[in-house]
Amino acid sequence: MQQKISFKLLPSEAMDESIIKKYIASTAGKKESSITGFHLLKKSLDARAKTIWVNLTVNAFIDEPFKKRDITPFDFKDVSKAQKKVIIIGAGPAGLFAALQLIEKNIKPIILERGKDVRARRRDLAVLNKEGIINPESNYCFGEGGAGTYSDGKLYTRSNKRGDIDRILNLFVRFGAEEKILYEAHPHIGTNKLPHIITAMRNQIMECGGEFLFEKKVSDFIIEKEKIISVKTADGNIFDGDSFILATGHSARDIFELLHQKNILIEAKPFALGVRIEHPQLLINTCQYKTNAANEILPPASYSLVQQINERGVFSFCMCPGGIIAPASTAAGEIVVNGWSPSKRNNPYANSGMVVQVELQDALREMKYSMSNVQYSMFNEKHPLIMMEFQKMVEQKCFESGGGKFVAPAQRMADFSNGNTSSSLPNCSYQPGLQSLSLKEVVPDFVYQSLAKGFIEFGKKMPGYFTNDAVVVATESRTSSPVRIPRNADTLTHPQIKNLYPCGEGAGYAGGIVSAAMDGERVANAIDNL
Repeated sequence: MQQKISFKLLPSEAMDESIIKKYIASTAGKKESSITGFHLLKKSLDARAKTIWVNLTVNAFIDEPFKKRDITPFDFKDVSKAQKKVIIIGAGPAGLFAALQLIEKNIKPIILERGKDVRARRRDLAVLNKEGIINPESNYCFGEGGAGTYSDGKLYTRSNKRGDIDRILNLFVRFGAEEKILYEAHPHIGTNKLPHIITAMRNQIMECGGEFLFEKKVSDFIIEKEKIISVKTADGNIFDGDSFILATGHSARDIFELLHQKNILIEAKPFALGVRIEHPQLLINTCQYKTNAANEILPPASYSLVQQINERGVFSFCMCPGGIIAPASTAAGEIVVNGWSPSKRNNPYANSGMVVQVELQDALREMKYSMSNVQYSMFNEKHPLIMMEFQKMVEQKCFESGGGKFVAPAQRMADFSNGNTSSSLPNCSYQPGLQSLSLKEVVPDFVYQSLAKGFIEFGKKMPGYFTNDAVVVATESRTSSPVRIPRNADTLTHPQIKNLYPCGEGAGYAGGIVSAAMDGERVANAIDNL
């Protein structure tokens, strides 16, 4: 028989299969020889108390032959001659998983990606990091796999009502991810491994007869009778289709501007803005594990922090243990930082976004203060691009304050909260380099004040966290899309354009790889149900 069993072990015990079998046998009231094997269903670390525990849930095989874990089968069809074809704009997780789902529905996907494939994209990232030269079409946000490809591959989501999370994780395993993502509490692939998985997905799409085209930046929509009949790309090519999925990600400002120019309804959306903070990983291990350091048994420690400051939320975002801070700008003259970790999370630093929620009135107030009357007169609370313009304004101000070539303004953590300019900065993983500066002059005042107080409160929750051994780097601003592209709740189509399907994080319906992938599948299913 098979039996689901839950128990907790010490970290050293949880690494030993024979000890796990002993616990299974004891819990089930069986002899150890009766346990032929087990599958891990859930695994999480509980470090809240002095004794650290690993919580396990297993499916135990008792008095029957052990079988390997069944991976969900997928029915990828030959769609080379399919009657129906869908243009997918963007090759991030929403676009990729929409394409795979369409293939299972016998519909041909044609993916138009403005950037390059993962291998060529890696070279552009090296130039950005080492020389401070950005390719606006090939960077940490644009290119095959989207923003997640080279910024970590975290697969944790709370969006379990939006789709089948297990199906998404099984698809990742199907294309090369380790099976541990199926049971870990916070699954993570790693920037070093995700590109190979994305390449395997592309190969599958093309082997099935789908098309995958790079350096095809969409520049116009050709619309007739409330339908898109084709899209035009910057190189002059025209692509027609039956339906069009817009999955361009949270940083495709030119697409938002194009929609606005075409009088296609879009809406301003709140987002979070702040900084990225980096500590020595050993310090975070000490804070979380109450020991001097993690070892080969305990993984590099992570954290999740939230605090209300003057009725405004301050919270950690995209925490990267053993990670690296990276330049995530999409154009010259702006500084955006993000973070990522390799699969082993073995770098000496831990970084996390620390952000504050920005509402429409915040943006209006700050823009009125910072812009000329002529500039500000273009915007009001009903302008759909006002949050995007505010985001852009902060990023450009950060660049102007830095040292050029994406050198970022930075400050030690305690100095930040105490209002002191740092006389020196600690070593940091951010390759373009840092310049000491009072970040009060860079980020909006309401963001600065919230963060300054929030850091002190976080130090009370995690003794040792509030320290000048940590460095604060500006600016973390691409937490989510500053624009929402509305769609009908039942058909998932745009209310004006009957065959346009806004999708994923850029449209305002997802926040991360898994939720974007699930949204891509939802849209593909809606197209199939027409």
